[in-house]
This record gives sequence, C-alpha cells and structure tokens, in this order.
Amino acid sequence: MEQYLPIFALLVLGLIFGALSLAASSLLGPRQRPSAAKLAPYECGIVPDREPPTRFPVRFYLIAMIFIIFDIEIVFLYPFAVIFKQLHTFGLVEVLVFALVVLVSFLYLVSNGALSWGPAKHLRQGMPDRTSESTIARVTATRSEPPGRAA
Repeated sequence: MEQYLPIFALLVLGLIFGALSLAASSLLGPRQRPSAAKLAPYECGIVPDREPPTRFPVRFYLIAMIFIIFDIEIVFLYPFAVIFKQLHTFGLVEVLVFALVVLVSFLYLVSNGALSWGPAKHLRQGMPDRTSESTIARVTATRSEPPGRAA
C-alpha cells in the first residue's frame, strides 16, 4: 500500500489544484459578458469582411491522421531496431505485421482522397436513356395507382 501513496497524493493534489483554479477564475474573472467588439476576430487591425469558414475540409483531418500513423510507426520502430538481434524471427514477423497494418491504414486514407488536393470531384448519377419501353412502364405504373396517390 505504501507504493501507491505517492500516486494517491498526486491525484489529490491534482484535484485540489483543479478545484482551486476553477474557484479563483470564477471569483476573480469578469462578471459581465464581453461586448461584440471584443468577440470580433482581429487580424492586424483589419476588420474582416466575411465570416471564417465553419468547417475544414476532411482532407486536413486525413493528412493529420497520416502524420499520426507514421509518427507512431517510427516511435515503435526505434525500440525494435535497438533489440533486433535479440528478437530473431518472432520480432521480424511482429514488425512486418505492424507495417502491414500501417500500410492498410495508409491505403484506406489514400482511397478516401487524403492526398488529392485538387478540386472536389462530384459524380452525378445520370438518368438512363429514355426509350419507349421505359416510358410505357412509367406511364403504366402511374395509371395503375389509385386516384389519390399519383406519383
């Protein structure tokens, strides 16, 4: 139990610090809401003429995910490189499985358009070619419905 005492003391100190910080900010902070001028964005003295975009394109998040994936991969490859000779075949297989998982995640991100920075391509579903058979089928379907339920 003595080993856990420092961890418990640190947890209690963290909770006390958090509670005191919240209490101090509510006691010492301003009581009134900020004005519209204080809430407006400020860029080098220039008043912005349009609102900032509300959402970032998904591509930014996909690039961030790629960065995190490869960053974590590098972090895990350093210890492997240090003790490579001690791990033998088992270590090599484990690293190959890990690299395969990273490769699959990278291919998933690329397939979602993470690296295509051009304009977004929207494919529209085209109408099928109108033939006499499709027109007859459509007219027949609308005539067979009851009078109150026209399509």
